[in-house]
Amino acid sequence: MTLSADSHGLAELLRERQPCVVLTGAGVSTESGIPDFRSPQGLWAQFDPFEYGSIAAFRADPAKVWRFYAPRFAVLTEAEPNAAHRALARLEHAGLVRAVITQNIDLLHERAGSRDVVEVHRSIRTSRCPGCGTSYPLARVLELLEEEDAPACPECGAILKPDVVFFGELLPAEAIDRAFELAREAALLLVVGSALEVHPVAGLPLETLETGGEVAIVNRGPTELDARATLKVDGTAGEVLAAVADQLAGGY
Repeated sequence: MTLSADSHGLAELLRERQPCVVLTGAGVSTESGIPDFRSPQGLWAQFDPFEYGSIAAFRADPAKVWRFYAPRFAVLTEAEPNAAHRALARLEHAGLVRAVITQNIDLLHERAGSRDVVEVHRSIRTSRCPGCGTSYPLARVLELLEEEDAPACPECGAILKPDVVFFGELLPAEAIDRAFELAREAALLLVVGSALEVHPVAGLPLETLETGGEVAIVNRGPTELDARATLKVDGTAGEVLAAVADQLAGGY
């Protein structure tokens, strides 16, 4: 693939500024057919997040929340990693990406082959029973969803809660602490597919800048930190990152 000037500049930054840590948002997964939440066309433009995506809403009416989430679970499980996920995995295998911090819950980085993935919003990997505490893997939850709209715990009958962070819940302490540690240690923080609007994760680039590192951004549209980035590429994550990986990661 021929590199554009922006892709070439990003490749040079990755080569020169190590270690590199990557922060990904919904703009990476939209190329796999997964709708985002916060854009003007996103889910929260159509649905009230506090009615369908908050822990208070789940506790009040878990079946209603599952009627919203069940078809989206199907989309998430049927989606395949795209060129951006694969490129980041190749760059990690080539020793050019230390870790991927992701706001996404879809497991696509892991499925593409990334080995060090920090899931700050957790993921759909498991769901847990709020009654007895039993944890169920995704495959079992999907089996239960085939039987009923709201999967009930086979042990006690309570409706399961996906192990993703709802509005009103704290981020997992271990994941967010590691994300901030990685950001502080990064010579380059590469932001991909995020407008940097959701805190505290949006503050990670500031941690890198304050410890002397640089920030590069690949995103469709503006972000909160464009003015402070060493390089901003307004482009498609898959196309840009695939070109960079082709140059730097060779046969990985």
